[in-house]
Amino acid sequence: MHVPRLCFALVFPALLLVGSNALAEEGSELQNPSSLKSLSLEELFHLEITSVSSKSEPVSETAAAVRVVTGDAIRRLGALSIPEALRYTPGVEVARLDSRQYAITARGFNGSIANKLLVLIDGRSVYTPLFSGVFWDAQDVFMEDVQQIEVIRGPGATVWGANAVNGVINVISKPARDTQGLLVTGGGGDVERGFGGIRYGRALGSSGFFRVYGKAFNRDASLRPNGNEAGDPFTMGQGGFRADWTAAGALTFQGDLYAGSVEQPTSDDVTFSGGNLLARWTHTLSPRADLTLGAYFDRTNRTIPGTFEEKLDTYDLTLRHRIAFEGAHDVVWGLGYRQSFDKVGNSPALAFLPDRLKRRVVSGFVQDEISLLEHRLAWTLGSKVEHNDYTGMEYQPSSRLSWTPTLKQTVWAAVSRAVRAPSRIDRDLYVPENPPHLLAGGPNFDSEVLRAYELGYRANPTHILTVSAAAFYDSYDKLRSLEGGPPYVIANGLEGTSHGVETGANLEALSWWRLSAGYTFLKLDLEAAPWSTDTTQVKLAGDSPRNQWYLRSMMTLPHDVELDIGVRSVGELPNQKIPDYVACDAHLGWLPKESIEVSLVGLNLLDPQHPEFGSPASRREVERSLYGKVTCRF
Repeated sequence: MHVPRLCFALVFPALLLVGSNALAEEGSELQNPSSLKSLSLEELFHLEITSVSSKSEPVSETAAAVRVVTGDAIRRLGALSIPEALRYTPGVEVARLDSRQYAITARGFNGSIANKLLVLIDGRSVYTPLFSGVFWDAQDVFMEDVQQIEVIRGPGATVWGANAVNGVINVISKPARDTQGLLVTGGGGDVERGFGGIRYGRALGSSGFFRVYGKAFNRDASLRPNGNEAGDPFTMGQGGFRADWTAAGALTFQGDLYAGSVEQPTSDDVTFSGGNLLARWTHTLSPRADLTLGAYFDRTNRTIPGTFEEKLDTYDLTLRHRIAFEGAHDVVWGLGYRQSFDKVGNSPALAFLPDRLKRRVVSGFVQDEISLLEHRLAWTLGSKVEHNDYTGMEYQPSSRLSWTPTLKQTVWAAVSRAVRAPSRIDRDLYVPENPPHLLAGGPNFDSEVLRAYELGYRANPTHILTVSAAAFYDSYDKLRSLEGGPPYVIANGLEGTSHGVETGANLEALSWWRLSAGYTFLKLDLEAAPWSTDTTQVKLAGDSPRNQWYLRSMMTLPHDVELDIGVRSVGELPNQKIPDYVACDAHLGWLPKESIEVSLVGLNLLDPQHPEFGSPASRREVERSLYGKVTCRF
C-alpha cells in the first residue's frame, strides 16, 4: 500500500493551483510566529471552551472538571499524536498497547476496547458502534493545526448523549485564517523512524480562507518483554482540507482521507482506511441568539486478517439554537439524527450476526443556565433525550451549580445521569461463527447506567498561580458481565461504585520558568449482582491505576531556547500484573529564526522498556525513544 501517495495526491495539486506567486500575494496572512508563545496563567484560567455546555464559556466558571491542552502545550510536549498529547492530564489514563493501539479512558474502566469515553474531532464523533469506543490508530490529525484539546472528566451526556459517560475529549482545530502561508515539518528517530507533513493556506476572496495538508509517518515495531521486536511496524498517511467563510454567518467545510498499514509476523497486514466530510454553519441572529446547523459523513474500512473486516458509513445531522433571554435565563437546545450502516466480514473464529446492520439514533437536548445573585451563581439544568434501536428511549439529565464569589475563584457541584448504550459486541458477537458457541451476544443486553456526583474548586489566587481540584462519587448499574457457559452470554450482571480526587496546579516560578503538577486518586469497586454467576469481570477494576501523578518544568532560556522536562508516575494494574512505573519525557527546542523551529524529543527516558497494558502472555512493551524535528514556516 502506497500510503504517502494519498497525502501527495491531496496536497500538491492544490499547491500547483495557487501558482508560484502565491506566497507573495497581496493580503496573504502568514502565521504569526508569536502565536508559538505561551499564554499567561491568567489567560489560561479564563480560556474559552465550548464542549461542556455547547456554548462558549471561560474555563474558570465552568461547572465541570475540565482541562484544556493548548496547541503550545502540544508543541512543547513534542507530541506527535492525540494520545501522547493527553499524557499529562489529571484524571485521564493513557496506556500504549503496541505500535498503533492505545487504551485511553477517564475515571476507570480502561481497556483496548474502553467504552465510556466519547471522543470528538471538531465536534465529529469518532466512536465506533462496534464496541462503543475508539480505534485510536485511525484518529490522526495535523498536530500543528490543533488549537486546543478540551478534556472533560465526568459525564457529558446532557449535551453529547450516550457513551459520554466518564468523559469527553474534543479536539478542536485552528480556523483556516490562522494557518496561512506554507508550513513544512519533518523528522525522525529510533522508534519514530520517519515523519513529515506539509500544509498550505491562503485567502479565498475578501471573506474566506482555506488550507490543505498532507502527512505521513513510519513507526518501528513494539517490543516483546524479552526485548525482541514484535514485528508490527506501523505506517500511515493522511491528507485533508478546511475552508472557512464569514460573509453570511460562519461557514466551515472540511474533510480528511487516511490509510494505514500494520505488519504482522504471522499473517497479512492489518489495514484500515477512511475519510470524512463535515459542514457547519453558524449564524448570529442577535447579540443574544445564534443558530448552528451541522452535518458530517464518515466512512471507515478495517481488515484484521483471519479475524474480521468492517465497513462502516455514518451520517450525522445536528441543529443547535441558543437564546439568552432578558433577565436570568440562557437556553441552549438542539436536535440530532445519526444513521450508520455497518457491514462485517466474519471469520470462523468470531462473527457479528447479522453481518449487516443499519442503526438510527434520534436525539434532542435542552439546557438552561439560570443566573442568580447578580450573576455570581449559575444553576444549569438540562437533559438529553435519545432514542436508539437497541433500548428505545434514554434520558440523561444533569444539574450543575457554579458559584464565583470573585473573578479568581469558582466552586462548583454537579449531579448527572448518563448511559452507555449497547454496541454490536454486546448484542451481536458470537465465538466461533458457527454453533456450538463458546460466547454469545446478549439479545436483551440493556444500557449501562451511571449516576455521578461531583464537587470542584478552581482558583487563580495570584497572577503566578492557578489551582484546581475535583472530587467525585460514581454509582454504576447494569455493567457488562459474562453469564453461564458454555456458551457464555453477555448480560448486565455487574454493578459498583468509584470515587476519587483529581488535582492540578500551575506556577509561574519565574518569568521564564513555569511548573505544573497533578495528582489523581481512583478507587473502583465492582461486584456481581445477586442473580449473576459472573466470577471474572469483577477483576476489571484492576485495569485502572489507583494513583497517578506528574510534574512538568517548562523553561524559556536565552537565545530562544526551550527546555521542558516532565516526570509522570502510573500505579500498578493488579489484574494484568503490570507494576507501577515512572517515566521521564524531555523536549529541547530552538528557534534560530522566527520562522524556523528545531527540536529534540526524548520519551520514556528512565528505562529501556516497560509495559503499560496487556496480559503477560501477549503484551507488548513501550521502549525509550528519541527523535528530532524541524518545522519551517514561509
